[in-house]
Amino acid sequence: MPPQRIVAWTVPAAIIALGMGAASGQDYPVKPIRLLSPGPGGGADFVARFVAQGISAPLGQQVIVDNRPAGVIPGQVVSKAPPDGYTLLLNGNSFWIAPLMREGIPYDPVKDFSPIALAVSSPNILVVHTSVPAKSVKALIALARARPGVLNYGSASAGGSVHLAAELFKFMAGVDIVRISYKTSGTSVTSLLAGEVDLMFGNAPPVIPHVKSGRLRALAVTTLKPSVLMPGLPTIADSGLPGFEVSSSYAFFAPARTPAAIIGRLNQEIVRFLARADAKKKFLATGVEPVGGAPEQLVATIKSEMTRMGKVIRAAGIRGN
Repeated sequence: MPPQRIVAWTVPAAIIALGMGAASGQDYPVKPIRLLSPGPGGGADFVARFVAQGISAPLGQQVIVDNRPAGVIPGQVVSKAPPDGYTLLLNGNSFWIAPLMREGIPYDPVKDFSPIALAVSSPNILVVHTSVPAKSVKALIALARARPGVLNYGSASAGGSVHLAAELFKFMAGVDIVRISYKTSGTSVTSLLAGEVDLMFGNAPPVIPHVKSGRLRALAVTTLKPSVLMPGLPTIADSGLPGFEVSSSYAFFAPARTPAAIIGRLNQEIVRFLARADAKKKFLATGVEPVGGAPEQLVATIKSEMTRMGKVIRAAGIRGN
């Protein structure tokens, strides 16, 4: 073979070898990683910063949290980023539920992202004002059926877990409970405490203290399994509505087509951190449970929730803010 032919074959081979090395993730990461999350100071921000701090040392590079306005912007930025593992996303249920309620979302939550891991999850808690006579889920359903359109529930953002849990309950139980809309979750809880609304499928952190103080009565949690956050409290699924499931979750994503080896490395470090005893203790203290799991489990969770909630959203005609 002539010398020039040798050069012509060896250069592409070298390029291919370099490409395979990059795709394998052996040298990843070689620079800081940017982690986008919606809004400073909220639940997503806490999870993003806590995990970023915990995985920076094992990865050998700093993971920098980049807060963006809540909504579609974080997902839009990450969906268009290079699939090299240096731009990641931490977002909650609304990230994959919003396209079911709004047109014009500039990304597909399934096709445009590579899932990494489910970070944390928190149940919603079905709580009633102490003036409501029902002391169980079955009793509440019976009361609602006896008084159609009389009982009401409070919720803030349309399409949030508090709203969707209530609408799923109505859908599965066949009851008519009226929604009272509030601008913020804080005012909805305040109204429930004052007896201005009868019940709520509240997020765990803001309602648990009032359950413990006796100002609210907890009937059940919305997850399929009982929660360590409320020991002894039954699930709605085991209390008359089999299959009922709603939670508030946060998960990590990378742009679509990120090499599997890089996804695997990120998943390994995130899951390892979530399993640490000190991390678990801090997560539980803030009202969330660390989850972890493989990327495939996150995909299954998202697809299942989109199917389940899609039916409720269409039946109730819910449109997002």
